[in-house]
Amino acid sequence: MTLSNTLTEAPAPSGPARPARPGGPAARAARRRELLHWVAVHSLAIAAALFFLLPFVFVFLTSVMSDRQALTTDYWPTDWHWGNYGQVWNTPGFLTWWRNTLLYAGLGTLLTVVSSLPVAYALAKFRFRGRNLALMAVIAMMMLPPQVTVIPMYLFWAKQMGLGGSLWPLIIPMAFGDAFTIFLLRQFLLTIPKEYIEAARMDGCGDLRTLLRVVLPMARPAIAAVALFQFFYCWNDYFGPQIYASNNHDAWTLSYGLESFKAAHHTNWNLTMAATLLVMAPVIVLFFFAQKAFIEGVTLTGVKG
Repeated sequence: MTLSNTLTEAPAPSGPARPARPGGPAARAARRRELLHWVAVHSLAIAAALFFLLPFVFVFLTSVMSDRQALTTDYWPTDWHWGNYGQVWNTPGFLTWWRNTLLYAGLGTLLTVVSSLPVAYALAKFRFRGRNLALMAVIAMMMLPPQVTVIPMYLFWAKQMGLGGSLWPLIIPMAFGDAFTIFLLRQFLLTIPKEYIEAARMDGCGDLRTLLRVVLPMARPAIAAVALFQFFYCWNDYFGPQIYASNNHDAWTLSYGLESFKAAHHTNWNLTMAATLLVMAPVIVLFFFAQKAFIEGVTLTGVKG
């Protein structure tokens, strides 16, 4: 047997199989299966996300169209008119509406939280006669629609106090607490162990100092949640400014001013959509930055007797 025949008939050396190349057909098929599996598992979440996201996409695409194209059935702008946002921003009165809305939402949220937290703390941790009756009164106020009290409140603030044509009839009552905020804070404060409060009192802290030094840091998630609730309510409030500030253009908020802007530009849908996005943008950005605290506060604020 010759040397060449020996080399030809020798078996090939055995060894581990080579893995599939990263860009090979097998790897692409595996990634495709993983993608299909992920889509199948999250199909309901994807459908819900599209249900909420597509209207915002439509509003955004319409806001950067021309006046002529916005009146057509086109869904994609042929030319991107970013100047629509500048035109809306420079509309007379728009900055005034922004200032009024920030004043209303910011000051109203601060007054609501500051006035509601001590009440919630007393209902959660103090034992006094009439405690359950006070809690029932708070729950009853939550069930009372604001339309029931709008006439006597208007007569008091606008006629007796002379504050008609301003936002102060909406801001001042927030300094006396809010039933919904009191109830949510009270439910969260019930979850704080009483041993912390008793230890603070043994160290010589009074009720106010215990609230500020012990309870307040532990209740930050709930405070953030109710503050966001109140801020969103004030920012989107249309009914209140319509009642008290409709006759004074300098006291309009964004929600009420947007309706006037829409009436003045009823054929300019691109400008109307741009104004709508400028009104919604701060709320969306604030929620995304504070969603962790918001979700934590809502989750921890459970129903506890």
